Amino acid sequence: MKAVWYVALPLTGLILGWSIRWLYARFQLAAAEQQAERIKQDAVKEAEAQKKEILVEAKDQLIRERNQQEREIRERRAELQRFERRTMQKEEILDKKIAAIDKQEQALSAREKAIAEKETFLAGQEERYRQELERISGLSAEEAKKLIIQGLENEAKRDAQIIVNKIEQEAQVAGEKKARDILVTTMQRLATEVTTEVTVTSVSLPSDEMKGRIIGREGRNIRTLETLTGVDVIIDDTPEAVVISCFDPVRREIARVSLERLITDGRIHPARIEEVVQKVTREIAQKIYEEGEKVVFDIGLHNMAPELIKALGRLHFRTSYGQNVLAHSKEVAVIAGMLAAELGLNREIAKRGALLHDIGKGIETDSDQNHAELGMELVRKLGEDPRVVNAIGAHHNDVEPTCAESVLVQIADAISAARPGARRETLDNYVKRLENLENIAESFGGVEKAFAIQAGRELRILVNNEQVSDEGARELCKSIAKKIENDLRYPGRIKVTIIRETRIVEYAR
Repeated sequence: MKAVWYVALPLTGLILGWSIRWLYARFQLAAAEQQAERIKQDAVKEAEAQKKEILVEAKDQLIRERNQQEREIRERRAELQRFERRTMQKEEILDKKIAAIDKQEQALSAREKAIAEKETFLAGQEERYRQELERISGLSAEEAKKLIIQGLENEAKRDAQIIVNKIEQEAQVAGEKKARDILVTTMQRLATEVTTEVTVTSVSLPSDEMKGRIIGREGRNIRTLETLTGVDVIIDDTPEAVVISCFDPVRREIARVSLERLITDGRIHPARIEEVVQKVTREIAQKIYEEGEKVVFDIGLHNMAPELIKALGRLHFRTSYGQNVLAHSKEVAVIAGMLAAELGLNREIAKRGALLHDIGKGIETDSDQNHAELGMELVRKLGEDPRVVNAIGAHHNDVEPTCAESVLVQIADAISAARPGARRETLDNYVKRLENLENIAESFGGVEKAFAIQAGRELRILVNNEQVSDEGARELCKSIAKKIENDLRYPGRIKVTIIRETRIVEYAR
């Protein structure tokens, strides 16, 4: 019994606990259902409230939109009414204009009819007048028309020729003035230094005893110097001076510098002479290239071949009538560049052709060609522009100029060579040249007197008007100019002017 009690008591407790737990769960479930019901009811109420608010807002929005549409409809209706009024006014105006145009057309029709009647009447009158004129003049209408046209053509040609002559004269005057202005402006702007030094060929000695040391035992020193430099060393009775003679100015310069160094050093013997000459030759070669590079840089040119730079540098040691050839070439390039800028031509080509125009004088060659031909051949081989080649060949008219830049080089060369102070010559040569000019002119028949003026730049000739006619004067002038070209050598050009006049004098008593 006790054992049953021990078994039933826990079972009863278990059942009681389960019952309590079940009742608690039922209680919580009921409470949850009640809470859910309340939440549901609250949600329904809130939804209904929101629905009412939305409906109210929708109604307000509809009312606003309807009012807006009504306003727009009223405005459009008013605009349409205004447009209708304007359209009606325009239609009334158009009706009035159409009525006025109809009236004008009627008036024009009446005028055209009147004009047609007048034209018919005038045509008849014209025909009668034409017949009457043909009867009176004895010419048909076609013949009269041809005569009138021919007269008008002749008159038009005459007027046209007068206008053409006037234009040519004005153009010539304006062109000459413009050319003078350009040349004067260019020469005024020129700021290039012109070197007028003549290459020194005389070497001063400290004493006459130095002449014997220069000659050396049995002349071996002087022979060595002459052989190495290719010059002739002239030792005469001139006190304390030795003259160096050579056609090549570079060799002459090498000999001069070498001899001055040997005199300063005091050691003069074949081995020392050879050493000094070799050193001076290298220095002069370097100086030649430096002088060429300097002038190319000063002018502002680029891509110049080394052969051309070297040939330009050799011009530093050459002179022409006392004018340094390299300085002259640089001056010609500056003038040509300024002229090209004034005329709107290619400055690069003009300056390049001007700088290289005397390049043939700096070429070492045994050819019998003149310097213009040598220069053309050299620059053509080195791939220079054909216009530069032509400018070099045309600067002494060896070839015809084919471009405006070649003509500019001719002008610049003449300005540089012929301007006052650029070149000089000895008084004896100057006087002799003037005498030769006058003698050539006076050797022709019919010449009474010849005068060389403007430093030999112009030759004025007085001829006998009874022996020389006007046509003969032209031929005589050409012949004298041709003979001067063949017989004389001169810089620039010489103007030959023949004066022929007839003077008749009578006295009233």
